Amino acid sequence: MPAPEPTSPQSSLPAATAHFGAHILVEAAARACDIKAATGDPPGARSMPAPPPDSVAVPSAVSMPGPPTVSVLAPPAVSVPAPLPADAPATVVPAPAPDLDRILRGPGGLGTAGLSLIPREQLPAPSEPSAATAEGRPIPGLYHHPVAEPDPVRVEEVSRRIKSWALDEVSLYPEDWEEQFDGFSVGRYMVGCHPDAPTVDHLMIATRLMVAENAVDDCYCEDHGGSPDGLGERLLLAHTALDPVYTTEEYQAPWAKSLHADAPRRAYRSAMAYFDQAASPSQSDRFRHDMARLHLGYLAEAAWSQMDHVPEVWEYLAMRQFNNFRPCPTITDTVGGYELPADLHAQAAMQKVIALAGNATTIVNDLYSYTKELAAPGRHLNLPVVIAEREGLSDRDAYLKSVEVHNDLMHAFESNAAALAADCPVPTVHRFLRGVAAWVDGNHHWHRTNTYRYSLPDFW
Repeated sequence: MPAPEPTSPQSSLPAATAHFGAHILVEAAARACDIKAATGDPPGARSMPAPPPDSVAVPSAVSMPGPPTVSVLAPPAVSVPAPLPADAPATVVPAPAPDLDRILRGPGGLGTAGLSLIPREQLPAPSEPSAATAEGRPIPGLYHHPVAEPDPVRVEEVSRRIKSWALDEVSLYPEDWEEQFDGFSVGRYMVGCHPDAPTVDHLMIATRLMVAENAVDDCYCEDHGGSPDGLGERLLLAHTALDPVYTTEEYQAPWAKSLHADAPRRAYRSAMAYFDQAASPSQSDRFRHDMARLHLGYLAEAAWSQMDHVPEVWEYLAMRQFNNFRPCPTITDTVGGYELPADLHAQAAMQKVIALAGNATTIVNDLYSYTKELAAPGRHLNLPVVIAEREGLSDRDAYLKSVEVHNDLMHAFESNAAALAADCPVPTVHRFLRGVAAWVDGNHHWHRTNTYRYSLPDFW
């Protein structure tokens, strides 16, 4: 007798919509964080100093801004991708479906200007992108949406600030790692993923967290001294830099001192302190939860490495739903200067959309980093490697099937996002979905153009 299919969860989105209907703009304004309270600096100035090392950051007081005058940003102009070889399959770049186009365009009509509670800072007119930042070509056949080159003025400023933070505030890396830090191009990454960030200060919220997460991955798990041995202990102690320990007075001091013991913990502590200043309590708790998911995924992958085990494809994809980019798009509202109310963020349909976005963007990483990981010592699990091993396919066929898996995840992300937007016509929901979609597109653009780190296999 076949096993019964699990019962689909019953959506309460219509009820949630009614609950948040009439007063959604008032509640959004009440929950919004004033950038001056969060930073204390005018746009373009150096970011706010970090809280004292051993303190737990307390979210800033909520202000009630006057009527906003700036509407939600329009999506950036679409750039034309580099031409492909004549014999390469056509890259899948369809026009967005009507519902998806509406999400990306943003809400309109009476009252929707109130979603942009913090005016976008005025920056100098961007110059033409250099040849160095326009390199790379998309994976043939990969479903994606081309985006404009990130604003070079913002990129330069974010890059300057993040390097200063890494060197001066948290002593993140030794001198001989500088080339790799610069080659990561985290400024281009975050500016491209958050086109609606009102200020550079908002962009820095995401940029510090991205750099800290990569420090933990590199130093604890991967290239720079990482190992599966003892990883659980290291991750647990690092997680306390995000989720503070509350214990007796005698043992509180040693824990606080431990937050400065290594670069990953210093980076986590500082980046989270900045985030807490700009975020609401529910946004901070949401992020901590997603980071716990990430760390759980690290541990599963480490266990397979210790056992020299290649998981089934479905097991690998389950791990990748935890060890993925999810913490990045889930903070898109904080970086955008507004808040998606916790009740709406927790809806099963919204959680599915966020999970699908994280899954698709992580498979993008598997595909673009494939040759880089093959050249590294040891066996690195990624989707093409697992499919080749478990399904008996050639390296080429396994890679091309992985492209199909990514495309299926992208279609599922877009169709679920469009359905959610139709079921829950709340302005903050639409803006959040648009922000997640922008993150998905910006993530692909960064992987495609970062030729310092990535190159494509010769499969076409």
